[in-house]
Amino acid sequence: MTARPAPARAQLIDAVDFDDASPATLDFLKATGVEGVIVRVPSRMADGDTHADDFIAFRKHVESHGLELSCLHSGGLPKKAIVYGRDGREAEAQAWAQVIRGIGAAGVPLTATTFQGIGHFRTPPATGRGGALLSTYRKADLDANDGRDWEHGARPHDAISEREMWTSLQWFYERILPVAEESGVRVCLHPDDPPVHDALGGAARITSSIEQYLHVFDMIPSEANAMLFCQGCVAEMGCSVLEAIHTVGTRGKIGIVHFRDIVGTPDDFVEVFIDEGQNDMLAAMQAYKAVGFRGPFMMDHTPHLPKPFDNWHGHAYANGYIKALIRVVYGRA
Repeated sequence: MTARPAPARAQLIDAVDFDDASPATLDFLKATGVEGVIVRVPSRMADGDTHADDFIAFRKHVESHGLELSCLHSGGLPKKAIVYGRDGREAEAQAWAQVIRGIGAAGVPLTATTFQGIGHFRTPPATGRGGALLSTYRKADLDANDGRDWEHGARPHDAISEREMWTSLQWFYERILPVAEESGVRVCLHPDDPPVHDALGGAARITSSIEQYLHVFDMIPSEANAMLFCQGCVAEMGCSVLEAIHTVGTRGKIGIVHFRDIVGTPDDFVEVFIDEGQNDMLAAMQAYKAVGFRGPFMMDHTPHLPKPFDNWHGHAYANGYIKALIRVVYGRA
């Protein structure tokens, strides 16, 4: 079986929790124009089972509220031994393969992950309009804090070179991409955030440029090998977002789009509301259509609104903006 294509239409999706996708949450998303959901597979499911029955039951739960289960995100499954080439990586890879089989058996065409020694790095938040809190990355602040960010800190035992990272990614993909192809699932790889070329916390970063992504695609040629095109991260790379959409999209390698924006440079940026970033979001939406992308768009994340408003207000604002652009550019489904 070859990997299923992304949905044959542009689709607005949002994230829900596997263990807390309440009817009220799903109804809220449906009412605010969302068409599908992405959900992170709980780490406890890396137990050697496919969990196909669990995924099918969850899909039916979502569908009962008029939504699609568009993606089961596997990024929370353990892969520390895989990344660092340590004892236990075979067991981790086998667990991944089983979950991917389960995702395919449930009829879900997409999964997603990152490949990092240490996760995302951030510096203290900035204050935006109306008192909203904005996520930031400022290299100067990180350097002044002796390389420790405000979420992870420096972990010298997690040091790994770029060569080692590439070797580990190839080893991993050689084991899971054939399974993904057989299961009809595309594996969408999310960029580093921030996408800087220097090691952070001692760990090299290998998904920090479009050139690195082209190497990923060439390393293991497969329909199942795709990019989670986080437009915010691509903007953080300092390259042209429109050119990047063309480069990746004309290869048919965009699996999912995180449709968000930033203001700043690779070493000093702020995540802002979707309407106040530095990129032309209408032109970006037109570029996705021009390269033939017909698949899921999601906000990813948005500034945190002041209390007492919870973050769902921010979701509704960003989702409405994205839905309007989809309608303008792609038309009605």
